[in-house]
Amino acid sequence: MKNILSELRASVLVTVVLAVVCCGVYPLAVYGLGRLIFPNQAKGSLIVVDRVIRGSRLIGQQFTGEKYFHGRPSAAGSNGMSYDPTSSGGSNLGPTSQKLRDTIAQNIADYRTQNGLGTNEPVPADAVTASASGLDPHISLRNAELQTARVARVRGLTVARVQALVRASVDEPSLGLLGESGVNVLRLNLALDAENPVAK
Repeated sequence: MKNILSELRASVLVTVVLAVVCCGVYPLAVYGLGRLIFPNQAKGSLIVVDRVIRGSRLIGQQFTGEKYFHGRPSAAGSNGMSYDPTSSGGSNLGPTSQKLRDTIAQNIADYRTQNGLGTNEPVPADAVTASASGLDPHISLRNAELQTARVARVRGLTVARVQALVRASVDEPSLGLLGESGVNVLRLNLALDAENPVAK
């Protein structure tokens, strides 16, 4: 009986110590180091304009107006197009899904119409398919290039000026080698509004 009580006491003590370390000390240490070493990232990589939080560099938003660059389609949210950060996820439709094929075909037609492209003009995959998270904040450089003429026309800017803003909004691969370069749509649209505010 003494051995059982002794082992039970040791088990309870180890459980309490591990709970304190793993559920208290470790998370607080990681949180503190994160705030100290990576303060912007630890706060959500927020984009603040005139003391107003406009979004995060890491979470996409839906833009539909002609004066804005449009991000990737999103399957996150109840209506499938809302960029809802509380409901991250893809559509779960596979390559044999007729619904997926119909959606992509419609997205291609809409994209060509919106950007004045010919019926046979190739369309970048990221312009018509959702990311796995549904919250990707980036589009490809080719996608941005195809939208540049529309945005420049609506805003009354030169194509060259819009192209310069696109280049300034490119996020390079992490550590120079992880992932691909991409245009951050929120940063780009905020830069456009700062440069050339036009009526909504």
